[in-house]
Amino acid sequence: MHGFGYGWGMGFGWIIGIIILLIILWLAFKVFRPNNEQSSISQKTPLDILKERYAKGEIDKEEFEQRKKDLEN
Repeated sequence: MHGFGYGWGMGFGWIIGIIILLIILWLAFKVFRPNNEQSSISQKTPLDILKERYAKGEIDKEEFEQRKKDLEN
């Protein structure tokens, strides 16, 4: 009975090693990859930012139209 339990653990022990390796790789990927939010912020145009501020309610329609006109000039 003892031999069966030991053999079962040895036979599938490599799965635990693979799981641990995948977790380590996943953590390394999360830590070392650039943050997508920061890279997307740098790609936004001033008009995109203005539209977002209007959509969030930070500025009213008059201010949005005035700033949009200023950006187009």
